[in-house]
Amino acid sequence: MSARTVRFAVGRADVARALRAAAPLMADLRAPVTARAPWLTAVLNGTAARRSIGTRPVAVVVEGPGRPDAAAFLTAPRRRPTGEVRLLGQGVGPTPPGRPPFRLLARDRAAAELLADGICRLLGGTRSLRLVGLPLGDPTARALSVRLPDGLIANGRSTRVLDELDTVGTVARSRDPGDVDRWLPQLLERVPVRREAELLRASARLHAAIGQLEVAVVAERGLLRAGLLTLVDGADRWPWWGWSAGGGLGSEMGAPLVAMTAPARRWP
Repeated sequence: MSARTVRFAVGRADVARALRAAAPLMADLRAPVTARAPWLTAVLNGTAARRSIGTRPVAVVVEGPGRPDAAAFLTAPRRRPTGEVRLLGQGVGPTPPGRPPFRLLARDRAAAELLADGICRLLGGTRSLRLVGLPLGDPTARALSVRLPDGLIANGRSTRVLDELDTVGTVARSRDPGDVDRWLPQLLERVPVRREAELLRASARLHAAIGQLEVAVVAERGLLRAGLLTLVDGADRWPWWGWSAGGGLGSEMGAPLVAMTAPARRWP
């Protein structure tokens, strides 16, 4: 077997190519929709359009024989040797609640160890690390905790959205991109933060175009009374974002979420 190597992709164009190349790895690992190429590409394009000040996208990739065997899609300080490294998409726009949305992709334990080595090289000792929204038992997070003894892994509990729209009226459900476009403006009016609304619009349209989004609405004379966007991946349904004038959207305890933080180890 050929030796694995670690490489870095820096900037929007190179990270976009790394996302496309990692699509088979994402599929093999059954990564959630929010950790796959379409979602992360929408995030990448959205942050590029806003010209995020002080940060740039970076991919750490473990290359195997003819394929990526591990990958982490991150943001890092643009020019400074200090600052915080995060997951691409972390803290950007409304991610669907109730499950870990992000992944440090690794085909096996050995690939996870190499990926952790690459992330530590990116930190360089003078950058801090904050990774939020990972699943329990992530092998790369475990490997990072060994390499970063001052780091901390913490667990929290998410809250998932329950689709109970049928309790408040007649529900129209559709995966047709035209129906998504029809109802998006009224849904987006209820998003309080403009940049979150922009990402929601872009991601919703993209996932509607590839058949991975359902819009469900309760309406009266063309006016929205309640609505919900749900990500669909085969038989799996993941309620994402919704609004209601009264009822129809419940909540319950969701899956655990893991956060890994580590301070800079030295001054530049």
